[in-house]
Amino acid sequence: MQLIQTVVVKQVVTEKSKEQLFKMFQGKLLELKKECDQLLFEHKRLEKTKNFSSETLKQKFEKEIQMRKEKIKLFEFQIEQLHTLPLGSEIQEREVQALVEVNVGDHWYEKMGQLTIIIEDGIVKEIR
Repeated sequence: MQLIQTVVVKQVVTEKSKEQLFKMFQGKLLELKKECDQLLFEHKRLEKTKNFSSETLKQKFEKEIQMRKEKIKLFEFQIEQLHTLPLGSEIQEREVQALVEVNVGDHWYEKMGQLTIIIEDGIVKEIR
């Protein structure tokens, strides 16, 4: 019988991976700032048309902008933490699903223990 199990994927921090993470965080920051600017522009444009309730419109746009500003703060914090992260440490990158074969007579707790895949610079280094 096959079961689906969650597998944690961890990344070993190297100079190369730090640089890639920094670029990714910077890209997401830039994207979120552009979205905030676009939302402000759209809000002003729709305000001029007078087809919508001004207060309701303002609340919706403020909510969307605030959500993005929270994400910006999160990415800024992650960039700050990235600089203090020592080389060789492991960070959780994601979780994936894997099929596990279970047969009669297998040790249940060994089969269903938490699996972890360790990646270093994009290459699978270890499966625990």
